[in-house]
Amino acid sequence: MADRISSERRSALMGRIAGRHTRPELWVRVQLHRAGFRFRLHSKHLPGSPDIVLPRYRTAVYVHGCFWHGHHCRRGTRPTSNVEFWTKKLDANIRRDREAAETLQSLGWRVHAVWTCQLTDDTDRLIAELKQARRALETLAL
Repeated sequence: MADRISSERRSALMGRIAGRHTRPELWVRVQLHRAGFRFRLHSKHLPGSPDIVLPRYRTAVYVHGCFWHGHHCRRGTRPTSNVEFWTKKLDANIRRDREAAETLQSLGWRVHAVWTCQLTDDTDRLIAELKQARRALETLAL
């Protein structure tokens, strides 16, 4: 399907998309904080600069937009115009995400991707796993 707006307007809209502190990321941060977890943001010393880092639990969280990171859902559909450009760009994003996750895992970190289309489910799953890790740490401390 052809784009409904001019390429100049589309370029301006795409240029306004933020890479950090997005609404989905803020929502995940609020939920983690409410659950009692403390974290760091955008840690540059870790591969891929994860959106949220929970050092105590050695957990890195990426909040992925479905379009930009190639999720297999309705929101992750690729454009039908300028296909070569978008294929190259989105495939590079996916490859970079995979490499960062593999590197983190090889360093002993847990990696979670929270997708915008599954925000509530993914966040609930993440919080449940972190609570389980918290209980395990508390047991070791006793």
